[in-house]
Amino acid sequence: MDRRSFLSTVGAARLLGQPAPRKGRLKQGVARWCFSKWSIEELAQECARLGMKGIDLISPADWPVVQKHGLIPSMVSGGGSIADGLNRKENHDKIEQQMRENITRAAAAGVPNVITFSGNRRGQPDAEGLENCVLGLNRVKALAEEKGITICLELLNSKVNHRDYQCDRTAWGVEVVKRVNSPRVKLLYDIYHMQIMEGDVVRTIRENIQYIGHFHTGGNPGRNEIDETQELNYRAIAQAVADLNFTGYFVHEFVPAGDPRRALERAVEICSV
Repeated sequence: MDRRSFLSTVGAARLLGQPAPRKGRLKQGVARWCFSKWSIEELAQECARLGMKGIDLISPADWPVVQKHGLIPSMVSGGGSIADGLNRKENHDKIEQQMRENITRAAAAGVPNVITFSGNRRGQPDAEGLENCVLGLNRVKALAEEKGITICLELLNSKVNHRDYQCDRTAWGVEVVKRVNSPRVKLLYDIYHMQIMEGDVVRTIRENIQYIGHFHTGGNPGRNEIDETQELNYRAIAQAVADLNFTGYFVHEFVPAGDPRRALERAVEICSV
């Protein structure tokens, strides 16, 4: 496409109320639950229109709809739950079974990541919970390596949204990943959650990027739009992640307070770096 054709395309898009095509180094996506008022077909159409690459946290029944629009189910269920996770040995048999089923299904469909959780403390010392998470992940890491699927342990805040959750600090999660020592076990670094718990987001990402397999966004406070209405500078964060040559998915997990279509367009614009 020559310069004149490109400018004509951009001009036509603006006249039609469509965002101009954007290019960026990050593979952007969106979490399904945040846009639950739209059908999966509507959400996939919007994501494709905006040049996004994936949709997180969708059920296998919806995978074909997403793939039909050229998108990837970028992260799906692995095993365990936020409250009942890998930090308890009594959960390991059940989580291993879930992981084996979900990793195998994901690999067959070309899905790159599955999610898992530490579980809540319930009075458990953090050192014990950490060791148990390592033991649980060691039971499934070989399958993940064989199938080419990355297991992502999610970092969540225990101050506002998920009180008592154990994997609530980057250093704790990094230590789990280090001890498991597998290229297919990483962290899901949720920027919203870690802003609440730690702040210092860009420095933390730069120092630990080798242990991070996936990102989630969200405005703080409120977990709404990632624009100028909240305290994080998401363009600077996206720039830092892109400069680290991150090749995974950078997924928007915010709940729009205003017009959802405009919120999604603006998020993609901000993070197209």
